[in-house]
Amino acid sequence: MSVLKLFTSPHYFVPLPAGHVFPMRKFPDSAATLLAEGVVQPEQLIDPGMIADVDLLRVHTPAYIDSIRTGNFNEITRQKLGLPWSMELARRSHCAVAGTLQAARAALVDGIACNLAGGTHHAFPDRGEGFCVFNDVAIAIRALQADEPYLHAMVVDLDAHQGNGTHFIFRGDPHVFTYSIHVGRNYPSKKEPGDLDVELPRWVSGEQYLQQLHATLPVAIGRFEPDIIFYIAGVDVHTDDRFGQMHLSSKQVQSRDRWTIDLCRDYSIPTVVLYGGGYNKTEGMTTELHCQTVRTAATRFTADSTPRVAGELARRSPR
Repeated sequence: MSVLKLFTSPHYFVPLPAGHVFPMRKFPDSAATLLAEGVVQPEQLIDPGMIADVDLLRVHTPAYIDSIRTGNFNEITRQKLGLPWSMELARRSHCAVAGTLQAARAALVDGIACNLAGGTHHAFPDRGEGFCVFNDVAIAIRALQADEPYLHAMVVDLDAHQGNGTHFIFRGDPHVFTYSIHVGRNYPSKKEPGDLDVELPRWVSGEQYLQQLHATLPVAIGRFEPDIIFYIAGVDVHTDDRFGQMHLSSKQVQSRDRWTIDLCRDYSIPTVVLYGGGYNKTEGMTTELHCQTVRTAATRFTADSTPRVAGELARRSPR
C-alpha cells in the first residue's frame, strides 16, 4: 500500500545572522512537528539527496550555478537575493530542488506528494531574487519533460507574491501553464506575465481572495488539462504576515488548501505540494501554517487514487 511521501533533509536548514527575516527554522521544525503529532511516520520522510548538474543546467546558466557554489554572486543576485552566501546555503539549494523533483516523481505514481520546502519562484535562469536561489519548480518540470516530452505541467502559485522567475522561464511554452493569484502592488515590483495572473488589491479580505480563487482556478485547470500540478501553498497570505499584504485567517488558509487539493484530486491530477513563502509576525506561526497544509494533504491522500502516471503520458499525442 502506498503512503504519502514527504521529502526533507537536515540540509534544508542553514544558519542565518541573528534577526534575519527569513524563517529558516520552519524547515526542521515543521518536519519535527508532523512527526511528533503522528501525522506522518519516520519512513514517510525521505531525504532527496542533491540535484544533478544535468537537471540544473536545463534551467540555469553555467555561470550562475558556479556562482552559487563559489559565492561569487553576480551583482543582481548580490543585491536582490536577501541571503548571505555560505557553503551550507549552496548545499541547501541543491538539496531543496532535489526534493521538489523527487516529490514530482512520487506524485506521478501515488497521486500526491510533498516537499517540505520549495516554491522558490523568484529565481531566474541567471540570477536569484527574493530568498530564491534555484527555481525548483522549473527544474522539476524540465526534468520530467526530458523523460516525457508531451507532459503538460501546471503551476498553481498561491503565494502572496507573483512567481516572476517561473513566469519568465515558461513564457511561450505551450506545455506549461502558469497560474498565479497575488497582490498586484507588492513584491516583485516588475511582474512577468504568466498564462493567468489574478491580481488582487492590497489587504484583500479572505472572502474576496477565496471568491477570486474559486472563480478562476477551476476554469484554468479544465481548459489546460494538466498531467501534473505544482501547488505552491505560500502561507504569506495570512493576515499577520510581514510581507504578504493579505488578510486571510488561519481557517481561511486551511480552507484554501483543502479546496485546492480537493480540486486537483477531483480531476485526478497528480499534485506536488510545496511550501512557498511565509514570514509571520507571530513566532512559530509560519511553521504551524505549513504544517496545516501538510495535514490537509495527508487527509486527502488515498492509496487507491488513479493518477495518470508517467508511463501513460508517453503515449499521448502533442496538443
